[in-house]
Amino acid sequence: MYDTTQDRAIPRLVMISGPIASGKSTLAGELARLLRLEGFSVALTDLDTVAEMALPTLPSWDWAHGIHAQLVGAWLRTGVGVVVDEGTSSPTEVQQVLDQVPEGTDVFQVVLTADLDASLARARADSGRGISQDPVFLRGDHEAYAGHLQHLPSDLRLHVEGQEPAALAREVLARLLP
Repeated sequence: MYDTTQDRAIPRLVMISGPIASGKSTLAGELARLLRLEGFSVALTDLDTVAEMALPTLPSWDWAHGIHAQLVGAWLRTGVGVVVDEGTSSPTEVQQVLDQVPEGTDVFQVVLTADLDASLARARADSGRGISQDPVFLRGDHEAYAGHLQHLPSDLRLHVEGQEPAALAREVLARLLP
């Protein structure tokens, strides 16, 4: 049962950024589950889910990014306690989301790093992955992300390799809750 006493008057956004196949979706889902167990109302937003709504006719990923950013802002304006968002991987994408965030929102940014070989193994283990299973494509994404890494704002940086998603989610939760 949902307990509204845990929600705050100030909306909270947790942004999870990382390269493709770094575990963003897995971490976001586990964090949302833990927050709900703590009594928070939670909306989970995902760039890939937004893009899938228009595939295979999506005009461009820029459209998906814009709609995704608007969706995050819309959820924050509903009164939901926490929005857990994943899908950004560059400062431009982060800023696009932040431009839609209502003033006064408490934003907590988690930045993930991952090893290329482990990411490729994760991508190949997921039959729904498509092009991210291609080592050349994935290497290009990871290299681009590495170039953005120093410019991504973060409250918490996590290297995902060798850690269970549940442990990573508990680490994020510990930083979020007083």
